[in-house]
Amino acid sequence: MKIESWLFLGGTFFFLPIALVYGFMTEWSEWVGIPGLFMLVALSLMVGGYLMFTAKRIGNRPEDRNDGEIHENAGVVGAFSPWSWWPIFVAGSAAIGFLGLAIGWWVLYIGAALSVIAVIGWTYEYSRGDHAH
Repeated sequence: MKIESWLFLGGTFFFLPIALVYGFMTEWSEWVGIPGLFMLVALSLMVGGYLMFTAKRIGNRPEDRNDGEIHENAGVVGAFSPWSWWPIFVAGSAAIGFLGLAIGWWVLYIGAALSVIAVIGWTYEYSRGDHAH
């Protein structure tokens, strides 16, 4: 994970001068791009820092070593639900919520309510039905 962390931290050192140059060229009068670029710097720093702390905690993975073998990554990597319909509902309700930002606040409230229902359904999908533990 060290390569990934340095990639994101390198993005921080790339985007910060870009944000400063953009700010000077617009005379700090543009209030959408400047905060957006500084948030991009913060996002690169957060992701890079998280990946660096995770790399220190878990050690070198096989793909980080020169002598790593393919069979070292064999087995279950995570728990995925290929039959789950909840991610589609979460995406649809988020789309309705973001549409509400564009056309009216009352649509945003409907999207927020649907998002809460969809996230709760996704969280508890293994607690009921055929796949309950």
